[in-house]
Amino acid sequence: MHFAGVLENWLPAALLILALHASGQAPRVWNERDLAEWATPIAAIGVRPGHFSEQEYYASPEDNYRTYPVYHPDREPKGYWQWLQKQKPKPLVDARKMRAQKDWIAAGRNAFIMLDDPSFRTADPAEIARARDKANFDKVFLTKQGTIIDNVWVVTEQGVMLSGTACLGCHVRIDLNGGFTPAAPGTPYPEGIETIGPQTPSLLRNLFAILFPGDTFGEANARSFHVPWDPDPRVDSIKSMADQEIGRLITGDGFTTFARFNGSPWYMTKIPDLQNIRYSRYIDASATHRLRGPGDIARYGALVVGADSMDFGPHRILTDAQRRVTFHYADAVLHAIATYLWSLEPPQNPHPPPAALVKEGQAVFANQGCPQCHPPPNYTSGKLTPALGWTPPADHPNREDIVPISVGTDPGLALKTRKGTGFYKVPSLRGLWYRPALLHDGSVASLEEMFDIKRLSKNHMPGGWKAPGVDSRAIEGHPFGLGLSASDKAALLAFLRTL
Repeated sequence: MHFAGVLENWLPAALLILALHASGQAPRVWNERDLAEWATPIAAIGVRPGHFSEQEYYASPEDNYRTYPVYHPDREPKGYWQWLQKQKPKPLVDARKMRAQKDWIAAGRNAFIMLDDPSFRTADPAEIARARDKANFDKVFLTKQGTIIDNVWVVTEQGVMLSGTACLGCHVRIDLNGGFTPAAPGTPYPEGIETIGPQTPSLLRNLFAILFPGDTFGEANARSFHVPWDPDPRVDSIKSMADQEIGRLITGDGFTTFARFNGSPWYMTKIPDLQNIRYSRYIDASATHRLRGPGDIARYGALVVGADSMDFGPHRILTDAQRRVTFHYADAVLHAIATYLWSLEPPQNPHPPPAALVKEGQAVFANQGCPQCHPPPNYTSGKLTPALGWTPPADHPNREDIVPISVGTDPGLALKTRKGTGFYKVPSLRGLWYRPALLHDGSVASLEEMFDIKRLSKNHMPGGWKAPGVDSRAIEGHPFGLGLSASDKAALLAFLRTL
């Protein structure tokens, strides 16, 4: 019944999108009808988080600028910099050129890779000179073309500016040969290779100055995580930290986790795999928003770059000066990216385990009852499990998706942060073989660790995120499969690595 209801609601929107595609138009991303029941209520206070209105959103400046790669100075094509100075502003996504679904997908892939955040932009001659000085590229990851993945040039009416990528900087899987896969989960970088380009730290400070006017960098970060109905004294300590210390705190282990706005450095979130996003019914590990189709991906993109008012019932996080939409991406940009992400399938394991072992593991998977939460072919039920210690009310608006069993993982993110819906979504296992971090906080670094009973010990050293100031701790929860024999465990892991 639930699927039928979703299909009934989604079909008219899908038909509208097809019609718009044929006419070279993008649907209106930020509209009150689709926003009305989109967010999941906060468990501790029983209200949905707020957002800026449709009118406030579209009253802000629209952004849609084509960007250009930043090359290592020794790899820059001859005459490239001079050519760039002569360019005029152009749209990153031109809806007028879109005629079919494939056009939007192609435009979306390019936009996902090249989109910049206007809050990162700078025309500071010193910053631009640093981005063209090869001494600053010694340890930075380079693509096969000699470009970096988290800084770009953008041509605006003010001329050529340096900026940072809005999507690819986090959502990418890199190969040491210079290849990369967009929309994949973050990759742990090898020792000696930097995770960020030479300009990124200063651009991040620019971002916080724009989003949180009147705050120091430390105050802005503390405001990002403060929970007024359940204050954490550790958050206040951020205000007096040095910038580098804050950077280490919010990035966790370097490239697989990140403390997002409304989250917490002490209840971390891993960078999600967007290659299988269409198999979910909710966005975020704690299911903060429904995922009813590509439109919700576009809306979420709008939310995280500036449409989040950070209002939670009677609690207002932002000051009056900070409570505004600084800009919005053109609907065509967000719609193209959402269409691209909705089209993706996780890559297949290029080195699958032996077929006989996989078949044996498939039987173990079934015998252990795994399909109850992870049924094929999507390998997720799409449902919600309550965080340990929380009982959802009987009239919860998402009640049709709630299962009555908690898997017992760390409840902090789901109960102690502004992302605290009280739930964790059941993730899809598709593409599990290449994910560098498991569980919602990225504390588990491999399938072997996931199914090792020793991780329940307080002396265990997590292979992934460890928590600030922590060397060893138990990784509790999800006890399923911990008691398997060595042979059954090996078979199960072989099967999981084929999904």
